[in-house]
Amino acid sequence: MHYQNFTIRDKKEWDAYINRSKTYEVYHSWYYHSLNKEGEPILFVHEEGEFFIALPVIKRKIDDSPFYDMTSAYGYCGPLSNIDLSTLSAATIAHFKTAFVSFMKKEKAVCIFSRLHPFLNQHYILESIGGLQENGTTLYMDLSMSIEEQRGKYEKRLSRQVRKLREKGYIIKEVNSPEDIKNFTAMYCKNMDRVNASSHYYFDEQYFADLLNAEGFDNKLILIYDGEELICGALILLSDDIIRNHLSATSPEYLKESPSKLLTDEISMIGRRLGKKIFHLGGGVGGKEDSLFMFKKYFSDLQMQDRIWCYINDNAAYNDLVLKAGAEANGESNYFPLYRQPKRKTQPYVSNIETNAI
Repeated sequence: MHYQNFTIRDKKEWDAYINRSKTYEVYHSWYYHSLNKEGEPILFVHEEGEFFIALPVIKRKIDDSPFYDMTSAYGYCGPLSNIDLSTLSAATIAHFKTAFVSFMKKEKAVCIFSRLHPFLNQHYILESIGGLQENGTTLYMDLSMSIEEQRGKYEKRLSRQVRKLREKGYIIKEVNSPEDIKNFTAMYCKNMDRVNASSHYYFDEQYFADLLNAEGFDNKLILIYDGEELICGALILLSDDIIRNHLSATSPEYLKESPSKLLTDEISMIGRRLGKKIFHLGGGVGGKEDSLFMFKKYFSDLQMQDRIWCYINDNAAYNDLVLKAGAEANGESNYFPLYRQPKRKTQPYVSNIETNAI
């Protein structure tokens, strides 16, 4: 079968492939990748006849080196296709592997990191390439279930707390004005300060405004007020089948009230009203079953395997970069790529829901 491989850097061509994919999210779009300022957005495409495999990445320059590396944009990315990746033949997977290795070499890319999408069967195509790692499990709600049935599965104390939060008469709004975005951004940044987050997890007003106005997507900003006081909110992302809490925050003065529990319940209702099939809650920090994971599990115990992809295409160059990184590069660290390990420890903020104890 005839096949071809090429890279795309143009929005129109990029999104033409994304829009033809069997399943995709805003995470895969050119627009979302264009918001990332770490490097250059690239879409690698392997095409055979009527079907294709497309891999969106960010190409980053490695300082003081002739090399680059690849990473995924923040969120759940990885390869996608216009057919189910689990149905690909061994021959097609072999062709893709050869093409991908050649692509990495051509782009002078030493390695690639990607957080994979748990619902796209991406592991079927990446297993033969290498670097595939299990990263705990990720939780989700089945939105085909009625809200009453879903709440019946909540942890008992959580059910009572959600009910009491609704009885408080908090006002829940879907908003999109510059003032609302400004207020949410300020609250979000206060949360980042509180948890000593690294700079990577700070976003400005323009970032949130851009996501809310992403072409081809109907993302939403949901805010909760106590009277006129903003107490909690989230930017939620929507695809054909999935709704997710992308980034959220709670006012420091209301942490004990934990309105994020009400927010999570509300997002599940929004998803049902919009006909979505899955509310993807996510997992714990670094794939661990930590307090964040347990918080989410109080809402649903449905789980999928979470995976990351840490593939090294040029071992000699990678090892040399690690050596040049010096003592800061801890050989026992799970950080990838190791030569980009931060020189000082910071508390990464990857949670999208408050982790207050039930």
